[in-house]
Formats: sequence, structure tokens, C-alpha cells
Amino acid sequence: MAGDRSEALWADLPELSQLAVAYAPPAAKQQWAALLALDERLATILRKKREPMLAQLRLAWWRDRLNESPALWPAGDAVLDSLREWHAPAALAALVDGWETLVADQVDGAALDGFAAGRGAGFAALADELGDPSEPARHAGRVWALADLAANISDPQERAMALSLAQENGRPPVLPRSMRPLAVLAGLGWRAVQAGGGPLMIGRGGALAAFRLGLLGR
Repeated sequence: MAGDRSEALWADLPELSQLAVAYAPPAAKQQWAALLALDERLATILRKKREPMLAQLRLAWWRDRLNESPALWPAGDAVLDSLREWHAPAALAALVDGWETLVADQVDGAALDGFAAGRGAGFAALADELGDPSEPARHAGRVWALADLAANISDPQERAMALSLAQENGRPPVLPRSMRPLAVLAGLGWRAVQAGGGPLMIGRGGALAAFRLGLLGR
């Protein structure tokens, strides 16, 4: 049953996230698919926002669900169903907080830092769930968050701020085997930051880098 859920979630992920999940150990694939599916749901709310208030209401719904007992969650939502078995899904509410910092039409450095902190906290929560140290995952998650944002943001000033924060954050650390998908995401992110921003995986060099990161973690 868990395998079926992870495969269903995996199919709806962006291509790079699908690639990253493929490098997760079998015992951790379901948790990885759940986290990245939740992250993608929140990102979609921001991409489709028309009214900031509506986006905030939708984000608040996710925050409220994560902060309450899974026994109270509505049935039938693939992402929520995949999180029911987590020991502490409430820790993922920080991920919602991070995405909420981008609701404003224009964001400043403090908002970008809050976004990176929230997204990094999501990976830290997953590391806790898998029994691994949380701080390296938090650090690597910040790198991925800022590099991914810089690759997809249209405002040149905001992109420059995201890249500057990513440089300040520094190279992602080496991560344990269960966090190999994050090694792929953060490693490609750092590579893109060093190149001045842009797509995280492009061309033969990007594919080779992803393959190396997936196999070796560095």
C-alpha cells in the first residue's frame, strides 16, 4: 500500500524531483515522495495566486491540517494520506510558513531568508523522521530552496538577492544515505548558484552531475 502511494505521488512530481526520489533508499521512498509532493502543492498555490488573500487562505488550510491530529484529516487527499504515518507531521508546518513569505507581490531579503528557512525546515523534519541529523539537512535544504527559487523567479532584483543568500549559505554538506535525494537537489542547486543562477539541470553536464550526486552523494 505504501509503495502504491509513493508511486502515485512520484508521478505528479516535477521531473527533477522525480529524479531525486529515484535515488532514495527503498525504505525512505514513501517519505520522500510525501515531502516533495507537499512542497509541490504549496508551490502550486503560489504559482497560481491571483489574490494574495486567497493564497494565504489556502496555505492556512495546509498549516491547520498539519498542526492537528491526522485522525481529523479529510480522507482522499493523496498528500495527506501519505503523511498519516509520519511520527510528527506538524513539523512540516514550517514549510507552509516558508512558502507564505512569497505571497507578497515583491519580497525582500528577510522574506527570502524566511522562505529558505521554512523549506529547509521541511527537509530537517524528514531527516528527523528517518532518524538522521536534522541540521545538515536544514543547511542543504536552504541551498536547494534558494537555487530553485532563483531559477524560477522573474524579478531580476529578487533573483540576485536569492543567489546572494545562497552564496552566503555556502556549499551543502555531505548527507547520509537516506537523504540522497536532497544531495542531488542541493548539489545541482549549488552548481547552478556557482554558475550565476538558471536551470538546475541542463545539458549533458547537468545529467552527469545528477548521476554522480545520486550515486556518491557529492
